[in-house]
Amino acid sequence: MLQFLIRRLTGAVVIMFLIGAFTFFLFYTIPQDFAELSCGKNCSPENIAVIRENLGLDKPITSQFWEFMGGIVSGRDFAQGYCSAPCLGMSFDTKEMVFDSIMDRFPLTLSLTVGGLIIFLVLGLGSGLLAAWKRGTMLDKIVSGASMVLSSFQIYFLGPIVLGLFVYSTGWLENPKYVSFFESPGSWALGMLIPWAVMATIFTAQYTRMSRSTMIEQLQEEHVRTARAKGMSQKYVFFRYAWRGSLTPIVTILGIDLSGLLAGAVVTEFTFDLAGIGRLAVDASLDKDLPLTMGVMLFGAFFILLLNIIVDIAYAYIDPRVRLA
Repeated sequence: MLQFLIRRLTGAVVIMFLIGAFTFFLFYTIPQDFAELSCGKNCSPENIAVIRENLGLDKPITSQFWEFMGGIVSGRDFAQGYCSAPCLGMSFDTKEMVFDSIMDRFPLTLSLTVGGLIIFLVLGLGSGLLAAWKRGTMLDKIVSGASMVLSSFQIYFLGPIVLGLFVYSTGWLENPKYVSFFESPGSWALGMLIPWAVMATIFTAQYTRMSRSTMIEQLQEEHVRTARAKGMSQKYVFFRYAWRGSLTPIVTILGIDLSGLLAGAVVTEFTFDLAGIGRLAVDASLDKDLPLTMGVMLFGAFFILLLNIIVDIAYAYIDPRVRLA
């Protein structure tokens, strides 16, 4: 296990370096004066020259790249002050440090993701297992049919319908908003309730179908049939043998979904007018704020790599047949 972690972490560092290099040179090959972008409209040539020097844009491109990569590890000095590690640069638009801007938005995206994740996992896995347990019955047909219909919905379609019904028409719920959990847990949950419900509706349907199909496949495996032949109860075989084996493909898809949501739920945040990392990425692109755009991309890549490592480790605990060497 230790060798596996070292190997994966080393590979993750290399991949992050390559992503950082690709992102940096991709943006900095754009034929645009970044000092002019940072200065804004009606900016004098003298001010542009000062900004170019303050941002280090007067240096060779390779020197700028190594300063950028070194800032991630050890921090970096700017004319406006010191940027501590991990330093992702300074925003052209707000003149704030990119990492600070990302961390200001991260709690909202994290709350949105974790809350929705808990709900759709509990409902999706539970209903999928129930459908597999009652395979062929009316209950199985109802659950399977509902999941087929709901999985075809999209957040940008279902979200406005829910808002129109429960917020604008009836007034039963308030518009989604973010309140810190530590400030008021009740207000935090109430503000995230509608996005959670919409996400749970769509993702529950997907995980219901997935958990049902994988469970049915596991029930046909030889080790499950052997357990039945030994006289073990149906309930014990179902939960002790089949259920654990069915989790492997679900964990794989979960890692992909979770990393995508954490990296920036653009559609969800725009649908419910929430200012998270996804909204930050879009605003940065529209404002041509290249340091902020690069920072969000690297932040998202970091979480994707981290969650892939966690998923690989989870395999060994879910399925004893998997060995990490």
